[in-house]
Amino acid sequence: MAVLNVNIDHVATIRQARLTDEPDPVWAASQCELAGANGITVHLRQDRRHICDRDVRLLKETVACKLNLEMCMAESIVKIAEDIKPDQVTLVPEKRAELTTEGGLDCVRYKKRLADVVKRMHKNRILVSTFITPDEEQIIASAETGCDAVELHTGMYANARGKRAVNKRITELEAGKALAMENKLTVHAGHGLTYRNIAGVARINGFCEFNIGHSIIARAVFAGIGQATAEMIRLIDKFSK
Repeated sequence: MAVLNVNIDHVATIRQARLTDEPDPVWAASQCELAGANGITVHLRQDRRHICDRDVRLLKETVACKLNLEMCMAESIVKIAEDIKPDQVTLVPEKRAELTTEGGLDCVRYKKRLADVVKRMHKNRILVSTFITPDEEQIIASAETGCDAVELHTGMYANARGKRAVNKRITELEAGKALAMENKLTVHAGHGLTYRNIAGVARINGFCEFNIGHSIIARAVFAGIGQATAEMIRLIDKFSK
């Protein structure tokens, strides 16, 4: 059965909007854990637009479940990961002007750099996942560079309109999942997933983790982050059986 990692970046987004000390993503993480989250995900961007170094260091000290650090492969960020030693890093592409992560990491183009980062993370006993589109070349490159897992980009599924388009994206994710598993990779999924569309991907047998952030934080504004987390866990449990 798949589990939920809650991405708490946008708790920090609200804090940074006023450059103050609240809401604190570290507090949010504890509430997500108490509600049953399997892990906490944060993205330490180079521009520090939401999560900052202080957050990651405190989360490493306080998170009792899995701490998953999303990050690009810039040397300065890689060094921070080596120092903090989260349980897992998920390697993502990063552009300064983007609203959120656009597309998947090009593991084929950056294969040499990826292999080096994987080696360095493994030296520190950190699991490595790549955030990729469900494309054969990207999956194979992730496996060949020694990654432990892949997170399949569900954005195209989330943005699909109409039954035919949705089914096409589900088929692509199923094929990507199967190929990843054949290559001894653990398979995660995330991006654009909400309470309304989680059912389609939760039904795909083989996904181990879902990384979901914006929809949960949006629900938390009205229901509280503990309840919002618990509601998503119930949906994942319901449809992944």
